[in-house]
Amino acid sequence: MMSLRTIARSAPRALARASTTSTLARCQRTTSSLLSARPASLLRTQQVSAFSTSLFRRAAANDVDEELSAKLASEIEFENDVKQNEPLPASIKDFLDNSPFKVEDVLGKEDVVLTRSYGDEKITVTFSIADLHNYEPDMMEEDQALEDELDLEGGRSQQNQQEAEAGEDLEGGDEAAVPCRLNIVVEKANKGALNVEALAQDGTIVVENLYYYADPKLAHSTDANAVHAAQDTYPGPPFGSLDEDLQILMERYLEERGINQALAIFAPDYVDFKEQKEYTAWLKNVKGFIDA
Repeated sequence: MMSLRTIARSAPRALARASTTSTLARCQRTTSSLLSARPASLLRTQQVSAFSTSLFRRAAANDVDEELSAKLASEIEFENDVKQNEPLPASIKDFLDNSPFKVEDVLGKEDVVLTRSYGDEKITVTFSIADLHNYEPDMMEEDQALEDELDLEGGRSQQNQQEAEAGEDLEGGDEAAVPCRLNIVVEKANKGALNVEALAQDGTIVVENLYYYADPKLAHSTDANAVHAAQDTYPGPPFGSLDEDLQILMERYLEERGINQALAIFAPDYVDFKEQKEYTAWLKNVKGFIDA
């Protein structure tokens, strides 16, 4: 869904750039013709030339403002149509209706914050739409595509190819969501905090790192001093190098606190939903500035 929307956005932009380039070229040709057609006396009159050029520039600037405003309006209309044609995903609706987490989503901010209480613990989960902009497909996907291509060239039968493609369609016709990074903090009063870095992808939570901080502020604050203090704290071994049973128990510990499959599906879907909402608001803000 994300990539299709991006392609749809880029197409009208490319046309607009072509239109703008054509308009500029026409203006340049028109200006050259006017200059060549002027009598010598007019060309020598500097005051008249400067005045007419100023008027031309002012008129051209107004034309650009109007064209830009119209283009922004068309982009806003397109995004509104997309929103109308794409109902709220069931994963988002179900999570908002049934999850114990409270969703804090401030328009204009990239981060989304989920909070809840669990016994005497305060749990915070943070993720960001910046993951969409920073995402690069895994090299493993490219390697797999190359391997499939080599299999075809090596003589894999057409029947096997069709069966494989049919299996892929059954496994999931929709495009996979972009992986979403989660910053999870579980804290207890006067006991410090656990900070878990995880990845929500394909309906699963993959824990990457686990830290402990005596001061919970180190897990939350973006202040330079707090970041430096956190970096100076012993990070612990990579999660994947821990005893397998310890890994499993930690995953169960998180699952009991709502870090589960429902969250793994919700977070990437909500990132895509929020990105469209933020982009539409951004377009409106830019248009309002141009029209002011």
